[in-house]
Amino acid sequence: MLINGRYQVLHPLQEGGFGHTFLAEDTQLPSRRRCVIKQLKPVHHNPEFYRLIQDRFQREAAIQETLGEACPQIPRLYAYFLEGDLFYLVEEWIDGET
Repeated sequence: MLINGRYQVLHPLQEGGFGHTFLAEDTQLPSRRRCVIKQLKPVHHNPEFYRLIQDRFQREAAIQETLGEACPQIPRLYAYFLEGDLFYLVEEWIDGET
């Protein structure tokens, strides 16, 4: 599966009620850097609720970008985007135990 025309999913990492997490490779980089993709799928289709989720999603991305740059134990944010009605965060892959 290719997400956003760029990220090749290698395999799922986790699935929950609000979305999925995947290990992927960035096909637009020569290194094909591995990354984690968090996919959030809203469970409500109410337009007001969707806007609220979108605002919180953007705020979470901004916070993660700041914290990921400042703290080596928080994954760096590489990208965030909407595709269809799904929200995505692309984060640094940190190999090791959860």
